[in-house]
Order: sequence, then C-alpha cells, then structure tokens
Amino acid sequence: MSILDEGRKVIQAEAAAVAALAGRLDSSFEQAVQMVLASSGRVVVSGMGKSGLVGQKIASTMASTGTPAFFLHPAEGIHGDLGMIMTGDVVIGISNSGETEELLRILPVIKRLGASLIAMSGNPASNLARSSDVFLDVSVAEEACPLGLAPTSSTTATLAMGDALAVALLVERGFRAEDFAIFHPGGSLGKRLLLRVEDLMHGGDSIPLVQEEMLMKEALFVITSKGLGITGVTDAQGGLLGVITDGDLRRCLERGEDILHSSAGSLMRRNPKRILRRELAAAALQMMERHSITTLFAFDDEQSQAPCGVIHLHDILKAGIA
Repeated sequence: MSILDEGRKVIQAEAAAVAALAGRLDSSFEQAVQMVLASSGRVVVSGMGKSGLVGQKIASTMASTGTPAFFLHPAEGIHGDLGMIMTGDVVIGISNSGETEELLRILPVIKRLGASLIAMSGNPASNLARSSDVFLDVSVAEEACPLGLAPTSSTTATLAMGDALAVALLVERGFRAEDFAIFHPGGSLGKRLLLRVEDLMHGGDSIPLVQEEMLMKEALFVITSKGLGITGVTDAQGGLLGVITDGDLRRCLERGEDILHSSAGSLMRRNPKRILRRELAAAALQMMERHSITTLFAFDDEQSQAPCGVIHLHDILKAGIA
C-alpha cells in the first residue's frame, strides 16, 4: 500500500467514526447541554494523556464561545488542584476506556463537592460511565492506527463530541459574532469583528471635499493636501454628489482634457459607493474589493447626504484587518 493510500485510509477511518457518532446522538446529549445551561458554575474538563489534550481543546472552545470552562489535569487534581472545583460546576470526564486511574480517583471528591459529572467514554460499562450523571458514548469501531493502539479515531470522535456540545451551547445561549469578538480582541480575527468604519475613518477637516463649481486647479490642492487620492464633490448644502480620484485625473489628461480650467462638477463620477459609519471595517474592505475601489465616504445613516468621514484601504490594512 502506498503512502498516499495509508493516509487516505486513516482519514476515511476517522471520518467514518465521526459519522457513526452523529447517528448515535440521543437524549443524553440534550441532557448534557441542559445540565450545563442550568449550571450556576463553570465547566471543568478533565482527562489524562491524549484525552487530556483533547479536553484542553474542548475547554478552550467552550470558553471562547460563551460557556465558562477550564481544563483540570486529574493528576494535579489529586495533589491539591481539586480546590478549583466548586458547587454548581459541571465536570466533563474524558477517558476512552473509562477506567483511567487518575480520573477515577477524583470522582468521589467531585460528588462530595456537589458538582455534576458528564462522562465521555467509549465504554458504557466502565466505572466512569456508571458514576456519571450523563454518559456520552464516543466509542469507535476501530482505531485508525493499524496496530489498534494509538488513540486516533477515538480522539477525533471525542473532539467532535466536544465541539458539538460547545456549538449547541453557543446556539442555545444566543451567542453572537459580537460576543465572540469580545473574547478574541487580539489578532486579525478580533479586529475584523470589533473595528468599525468610524474607528478608522478620517473625519472633520480631514475629509477631502470641494463644491461642484470649484475649478480643478483649486480642487487639486484639496486632493493633494488631504493625502487620500480622492475628493468628494458636494452641492451647496454639503450633500455628496460625486467623487474625483487621482486616477480619474490621469485618465482625463490622457484624453487631452484641460482639467485645470474645468469645474469639479464636470469631471466627477456621480453616485459614489457609500457606507455607514457603524458598519464593520471588514464590511468596508469587502465593498472595496467587490467594486475595485480604495476609498469610501461614510455617513451617519441612510438618509444622510453629507458625509461624516472617509475610509481608505490603507487605513484598513494598517489596522491589520485583512
């Protein structure tokens, strides 16, 4: 069997394990979700070895999607860290065999502390399963490892079950993208979800604007001094009629037009794209990409005619959103 065939065999085996898991979901899954929702405490995930590594990911996913959670190493737990568990917490114990010694040793204390227990195991007859308030079956027909020894399909199935719990809780809590952003303020993800046009736009005297009757030899000074490569053209009331970019001027020169003695109104492009100041800056980036433009004038609301700001592609890129 070739290397590629070996790789495909592993992926197919793990995919089959996850697909079978979906077919086994029953009322126990609903009970587990309801138990966490009704809890006054946190979710405490615990497991040894590979199960522990999967448990860390499950706890992290829950914590970032609106369910307070953390990982407790069971070996550290029996040496003092069980003090992290409080009455009202829900413990998720993970063990494929359901007989992991370190995990079983902390079960009596979990019960004594008044915490609930959800067991994720591949053995419904195990001590972990029998001690639990809710049992989630993550058993697999076979490991993807040809020796049947290395946790492969079983850890993938357990991880999928943890994700299913986290997402079900997210939906039940009505968790939104804005909530997600609060827990991810760093990096491009947080910036895409938090920064709005009004946070990056140029406002006040920094907005390049000229009136439609102004001659271009004067309007050129506005385009150059504001440094955005564009000016908006307004009527007497300040309403935006159109825009002139430095690219528009280059094309006029190529056609041999006398731009210096032309009015701004005669050279402008009408009906420019607009965006509301409260929109996400990421939405402004998408609009720019869709229409192949680099600048958008921002407005307070749909009815506003006078722009309150202008945002440039460079502002968005500099903020690290793209």
